Amino acid sequence: MTNPTADELKARTKRFALESLSFRRTLPATDEAADIGRQLSRSATGVAANYRAACRSRSDVEFIARIGVALEEADESAFWLEIVIEGGLSKQLQALALLEEANQLTAIFAASRITVHRRSNLK
Repeated sequence: MTNPTADELKARTKRFALESLSFRRTLPATDEAADIGRQLSRSATGVAANYRAACRSRSDVEFIARIGVALEEADESAFWLEIVIEGGLSKQLQALALLEEANQLTAIFAASRITVHRRSNLK
């Protein structure tokens, strides 16, 4: 049985990964932008991959661990986007939109982890 909310979030995280990869191609051709772009690509695709893994979890403990990794990747993506913006590597509105999405995904994953942790009564 599929969960429409989980399916929607899978699509959303994949879209975030693809849009981040697309954004990376707009960064200037400098060593510093290339390094940051690679880091952003890794973390943004990690968001989607780790959320998918969380959806396949066999237990609440496994879900909490996997959603925690997705949370870390979303937060790391936000960090690299902040570096891009504050470092003046891009003035594109797409950078701000991606940063907003990374922050929203971070909040969603944090709330999910808390909810499952409380429901499971884990210590």
